[in-house]
Amino acid sequence: MLSGWRGDMALDVQIEKKLPDFELNVSFSASEAPLSILGPSGAGKTMLLRCIAGLEQPGRGRVLLNGRVLFDSDQRIRVPARERRIGMVFQHYALFPHRTVAENIAFGLLDRSREEQAARLSSLITRTHLEGLSERYPEALSGGEQQRTALARALAIDPEALLLDEPLSSLDTHLRSQVEAQLQETFAAYRRPTLLVTHNIEEAYRLGEQLLVLSRGKVAAFGPKEEVFRRPPTREVGQLTGCKNFSRARMNADGTVEALDWNCRLRVEQTISKPAAFLGIRAHHIDFLESMPVGAPSENVLPCWLVRTSETPFRITLYLSFHQPAAETSAYDLQAEVFKEKWQRFRSLPYPWHARLSPDSLFLMPE
Repeated sequence: MLSGWRGDMALDVQIEKKLPDFELNVSFSASEAPLSILGPSGAGKTMLLRCIAGLEQPGRGRVLLNGRVLFDSDQRIRVPARERRIGMVFQHYALFPHRTVAENIAFGLLDRSREEQAARLSSLITRTHLEGLSERYPEALSGGEQQRTALARALAIDPEALLLDEPLSSLDTHLRSQVEAQLQETFAAYRRPTLLVTHNIEEAYRLGEQLLVLSRGKVAAFGPKEEVFRRPPTREVGQLTGCKNFSRARMNADGTVEALDWNCRLRVEQTISKPAAFLGIRAHHIDFLESMPVGAPSENVLPCWLVRTSETPFRITLYLSFHQPAAETSAYDLQAEVFKEKWQRFRSLPYPWHARLSPDSLFLMPE
């Protein structure tokens, strides 16, 4: 671990800022667990980071880092960006083209002694796997090497918080995997407030421990990632976190739920405080019975027919019609995702297939 890194840090954010199409109005706290900020393009994610870093000024609000006030509109406090001790990795790296890797990393250390500069530079180059690249200029680096240089430069000042804006978006698949591994290694050692902006659902889940979902400048969901993914509070959050299957819902007197778009009655383990308006299930949570014994319980088991498929190297997406074969390929009720190994086991079974929507995998959402 680099000297000076320690836990028990906190970033408290409450800001408002008018934007051309909506108002950014966000309130949350982050500690040493990495926080992924997920949302569509134009949701206000980058502006939020820039306000925290001091590159933009909110209209109102307060930003505290480890109890130190960085911005307070009521007290008219605005600490300049260079004094906030926040490291930021920009989406397109923003490296100085006329400086070498070593000079880029050491840019924030010019007020330190030569000995301290050399020690931190050596430590960061090793930690970010940039050995042998110190004297190269950015144009001679791969995308992954540029990203690691930008990360090392952000860490050089020993920041009290780290902000990353779409750090993997400009990389191809191979480099993205390498840099993602680097980020996981860095986050494990850093253990200070870390905010990572992304619009990629899988990235957000793999890299963050906490998840904040942003929609048109507002916090749509915030909490442990497993909780937000497993029980999205609204249909919008379900969609933004990758759920593809929704039905209008109506509660029955016996506690079951009528899935109006799927034309079936289902048992759901979850209860919510508000009236349920929608029911959802993630595509990979749908199971298929490879045999249906006579007299077997039929709870949450639906007869289905395959409408069409699409595939990736490892998974198959099945578009299914409930109750009867579909008249056209666009008329399907639900999407299921299965690994190809399982697909091979039941693809030749006679119709109807039997899909099971487990009660603990279904979730309810209010209007």
